[in-house]
Amino acid sequence: MLNKLLGKYAGWHLLFLRLGIGLIFFVHGLGKLFNVGPAAAGISGVAGFFVSLGIPAAMFFAWVVALVETFGGLFVLLGLFVRYSAIFLAVDIAVAMFLVHLPNGFSILNGGYEFTLLLLLGAISLFFSGAGGKWVLEKALFKKVF
Repeated sequence: MLNKLLGKYAGWHLLFLRLGIGLIFFVHGLGKLFNVGPAAAGISGVAGFFVSLGIPAAMFFAWVVALVETFGGLFVLLGLFVRYSAIFLAVDIAVAMFLVHLPNGFSILNGGYEFTLLLLLGAISLFFSGAGGKWVLEKALFKKVF
């Protein structure tokens, strides 16, 4: 009975996943790029944090992370090049999870990896599923979904 009731909404779940994952990465990317919003850090703040972690070429990687999160998040939100964006976002958040959050344990209250794990799994899911069929900009622009 539930399948019959919800059958006409099949495919909408990917829109909701895209909106959630895309918005989170986009907001964090904007904070890194422009030092605005709830995730404000700015490029120099991100680079300084990377230096404290011992990451070489910290300024270069700060720019890479900021651009991947901003444009990858925006593309996922819009349904544009979702598979490609998702793999970049998955790598981005996997590195953050292993370098920063994993040593703090599971709980987000201690800076742990539970939230980053959720973002990683969401990005991986989008990589395998693609944009889906609802509100996909690449379908409108290119008449197909990549």
